[in-house]
Amino acid sequence: MSELNEIDINSLHGIVLRETESDSIQEIDTSFYRDLAEFIGNLKKQEFDGIESKIKQTLVDMTSELTSILLHIRLEKTIRSGLTDFSNLLDEEKFILDAEEQKRERIEMILSATINGKSKFLESISQKHKTKTVVLRFLKEVDEIVGVDLEKYGPFKAEDIATIPFENAQALVTQKAATKIHWED
Repeated sequence: MSELNEIDINSLHGIVLRETESDSIQEIDTSFYRDLAEFIGNLKKQEFDGIESKIKQTLVDMTSELTSILLHIRLEKTIRSGLTDFSNLLDEEKFILDAEEQKRERIEMILSATINGKSKFLESISQKHKTKTVVLRFLKEVDEIVGVDLEKYGPFKAEDIATIPFENAQALVTQKAATKIHWED
């Protein structure tokens, strides 16, 4: 990193402190989150006994909390100010804000279609969403199910991976029978 040669709890605290003391988004090295993930990952891999284990876990917890605070502060500054200059944002932060923009666009699309009496368009969106598929990893055995698309899925064993309709996937996730897996194209 340009600002730091190696991440540690003190340097992370300094970055968070500078971010909280400024109204603008501070410049951070582009590999910051990846370097931080590597730091935390390496910490978690280390095995200690007794008090050293507790110290390591406290360090992991503090680092995780500071990371969460930093990310939330930076995103909140951007959203609150309506910032359009993303030059100091990191790619991971831009990825999150992309979803925020998509959310705003969807709200506007639904409002516009409703206000302008475009019921067929709304029906189309509803149908498309119902038949949207989700990739799941099963956490326990699940008997065969009939999807909202009237297709049969399963049976599934723990650790099986499957693509099923969104509504069915939501029910399985809520029941803690499966967890979503996010695939990027």
